[in-house]
Amino acid sequence: MLRRGAQQHEGATILAYPVSDPGRYGVIELDAAGRPLGIEEKPARPKSRHAVTGLYFYDNDVVRIAKSLVPSARGELEITDVNRSYLAAGKLRVIPLGRGHAWLDTGTHQSLLEASAFIATLEMRQGLKICCPEEIAWRMGYIDAGQLEALAKPLAGSGYGSYLLSLLSDGPV
Repeated sequence: MLRRGAQQHEGATILAYPVSDPGRYGVIELDAAGRPLGIEEKPARPKSRHAVTGLYFYDNDVVRIAKSLVPSARGELEITDVNRSYLAAGKLRVIPLGRGHAWLDTGTHQSLLEASAFIATLEMRQGLKICCPEEIAWRMGYIDAGQLEALAKPLAGSGYGSYLLSLLSDGPV
């Protein structure tokens, strides 16, 4: 899904995830076909449960759009306003995430603790690291085995370095 979003060369692509408390987030309203209808930042009465995850893919028009922004009532430049510009132009695509995916917000102390516990549980259970940049780069072919080993060796005394080195002997997962 991320590759599909990154391959878009025109417009914007955002990811959306259903949450139980959408008023804490930017919220995207979708029609029955999954096309975006509206987008709001921290609405008092959300029109959907789909939070905007904060992962965006933009074409080069984003520079012009960002330069045109004015601070919101909160005194901030809002990414939601960038996304609204693409929506108004008919160039906003949404990739919905659902069952089988996990998007974790860490904007509060409680949500940071919950996310940490979730990640720790998965890593312990599976013996795999979550969002390990070196592993991703290696699996995607951005770096080769020699480069992975060179990155891992200085960290060999840590659990993280040991994990990276184990990838080379364990093979693909």
